[in-house]
Amino acid sequence: MSRRTVVVGAGAAGLWAAARAAERGRDVLLLEKTPRTGTKVLASGGTRCNLTTTLGPDDAARLFGTRGERFLRRAFRALPPLAVRERFHALGVPTVEAPLEKVFPKSQSARDVRDALERWASEAGARIRRNAPVRDVEPRGEGWRVRLADGEEVGADELMLCPGGKSYPRTGTTGDGYAWLAALDLPVVEPVPALVPLASSEPWVHALAGIALQDARVRLVDANGRVLGRRERPVVFTHRGISGPGAMDLAEPVARGGGALHLELDLLPGVERKELRAHLIQAAGLPGAPRVAGALAKLVAKAPPRRLVAAACRQAGLDDDNPRANALPKAARHALVESLKRLRVPVDGTLGWDKAEVTAGGLALPAVDPGTMRVRGRPNLFVFGELLDLAGPIGGLNFQAAFATAELAARAVEG
Repeated sequence: MSRRTVVVGAGAAGLWAAARAAERGRDVLLLEKTPRTGTKVLASGGTRCNLTTTLGPDDAARLFGTRGERFLRRAFRALPPLAVRERFHALGVPTVEAPLEKVFPKSQSARDVRDALERWASEAGARIRRNAPVRDVEPRGEGWRVRLADGEEVGADELMLCPGGKSYPRTGTTGDGYAWLAALDLPVVEPVPALVPLASSEPWVHALAGIALQDARVRLVDANGRVLGRRERPVVFTHRGISGPGAMDLAEPVARGGGALHLELDLLPGVERKELRAHLIQAAGLPGAPRVAGALAKLVAKAPPRRLVAAACRQAGLDDDNPRANALPKAARHALVESLKRLRVPVDGTLGWDKAEVTAGGLALPAVDPGTMRVRGRPNLFVFGELLDLAGPIGGLNFQAAFATAELAARAVEG
């Protein structure tokens, strides 16, 4: 008689795990609390679904930080990004590459990704039950008992928990899994919103709403000058603060608090300070002495927008927000160069769970075997996907982690 595997959560990780476990001959029951599977998949990437990355497995794992890289190395080598693409191709979803190492379905439709995963799981033999919210789980001998909200009890030889985190709660990910883990006395790192826009209360930041920098070098710095993170990705000013991958990738330390924080934006990442200073000096000697914004436009093809240059001038303490180059004494020129290379954007917090793409925090990684996703000391319990204390940057990395950890869990179940 086939052993039963119960998978809780029909998101990206759950659908992949259910399909692979069913292919291995398991009796798989996939429980989903909402009326449809893959709701978060459908909402991802602006409904386009950035499903993995063009990076190799080791480079992709490295973007999860030291602890995340160490944990994910085996998973990403077992199911590298290229293998994810090949699987979707086999499922009838060809993919295309996009800037910033992104991979999308060729159709640009997240629905095609979700439908392919659901069809794969069903055709492999997994049974999917929608509108089946789980109340709690507990060990039962060598297996598990899963109690649904309506009181029904479901037995499992192996239990796979991948209900997601707390981000995008309107999709059904309301953090149910953390209570289950706590009830089992498992260590949980406090969940916080990640990959979420940052808030700033500064009026001058709001006044820049709509300005986007495609080439920006960004650092998150604390009150003591310590750099908490850095990215080279686009940023976008908004009426509430600053967004775009360059800012959102740095959201976890902001969400965890820890005093006054600010971003430092290098508005001219391809120009060294020495070169910038020399260019402004040269511009001061030209007939008519161009203004700073015009001088920068002659220096680089993608000069910062005029309003952003004005903000840098004000932050440098200049009386004019676009002075002529020959009106800058040495000290003012030095201050302007520093402001252009390190524009300080005060950060008050994040825009919270409703705007977060993923959750940082969850089951502490030392509690999980990185080769199987088995929870140590809990026989036949597997945890993977967003319920783990993992959060990578924007660019398909978190879907890659969901698929790869689900793959290892499915491989680990007994035949």
